[in-house]
Amino acid sequence: MIKEIKLPKPIEKGSLSVEETLQRRRSVREYKKGALSLGEVSQLLWAGGGRNLYRRTIPSAGATYPLELYLVSGEIEGLEMGFYHYIVSRHSLEKMKEEDLRRRLCRAALDQRMIERAPANLIIAADYHRTTGHYGQRGVRYVHMEVGHMGQNISLQAVALNLGTVMIGAFSDKEIKEILGIEEDPLYIIPVGRV
Repeated sequence: MIKEIKLPKPIEKGSLSVEETLQRRRSVREYKKGALSLGEVSQLLWAGGGRNLYRRTIPSAGATYPLELYLVSGEIEGLEMGFYHYIVSRHSLEKMKEEDLRRRLCRAALDQRMIERAPANLIIAADYHRTTGHYGQRGVRYVHMEVGHMGQNISLQAVALNLGTVMIGAFSDKEIKEILGIEEDPLYIIPVGRV
């Protein structure tokens, strides 16, 4: 059941400066009612790990790109509820599951309710071998640096879109992997909603 959804083209010039987004950035755990647009989700995914021509939006040691970016859709205009994988090379989503997984993710993340209440959750997961295969054990450090880059890009892009996020690292890795059906190790759950 692989269904690919082409995302709207990302906007490459915004109205807020980097300095303004840094000044406004904060962890947001409560969201107003309201769906996200597919354009907003497209922009967040692109900021997290997309590319422009020959460059990606985040640095990666040896260009090994060990991170995968996933989306749990609950309330996104023009996108069915479900679980999706972000395909960087085509700026598109691949549908992996058709169910709303927010409640199950919430339970696996120590009942942090913002996960269930957010219209969307981004999940960043790592295939450590992509980097450790090249750099040995030191590659683990590089993967952790990269997830920081990706998380910060998503956080700052959310601010620029007048959306709120919070970075969640407290969860059962095993349960998250089982719920999503992924092989990579989950590092962040990032709920996104209106503020």
